[in-house]
Amino acid sequence: MKNLILLLSLFVSTLVVAQGPRQSYHDLLKTYYKNTVSTIQPTALQKKILKNEQVYILDTREDSEHIVSSIKGSIKVGYDMFDIKYTNSYDKNSTIVVYCTIGVRSENIGEKLIKDGFKNVYNLYGGLIYWKNQGYPVIDSKGVNTKNIHVYSKEWGKWLRKGTPIY
Repeated sequence: MKNLILLLSLFVSTLVVAQGPRQSYHDLLKTYYKNTVSTIQPTALQKKILKNEQVYILDTREDSEHIVSSIKGSIKVGYDMFDIKYTNSYDKNSTIVVYCTIGVRSENIGEKLIKDGFKNVYNLYGGLIYWKNQGYPVIDSKGVNTKNIHVYSKEWGKWLRKGTPIY
């Protein structure tokens, strides 16, 4: 009996060591975020949307991503060709939420907005992947709810739990 328990213990500990520590999505984001732009949780943004608060939601992804899915009411400003003049008509005290797939590109655009004098700029924490994982809706280019999320690669797609990854 002692040998069986010892063997079972050895087997379980071998499995744990072989798998190694599992990184969470939140841990992954910590390695990418510079924390130069305040973040807003999906729940807080959804509350603002439901209350019809004046919020400019800027999609900092490219056309190929935006046509797959976006947050309803968002404005595609892109990343590679982003121009601060897209926001010339916004009051500098406006609430602006930027987002992309995970929040890295949007953080960069958020930095540009802050540098231009905007006071209330937020990066959507976890990006569109985390938004969808929290159960919030996205729409396709026709305005229809979709489960599809453009995620670049299988490496990023593995973090999407409540949707269909599109590469």
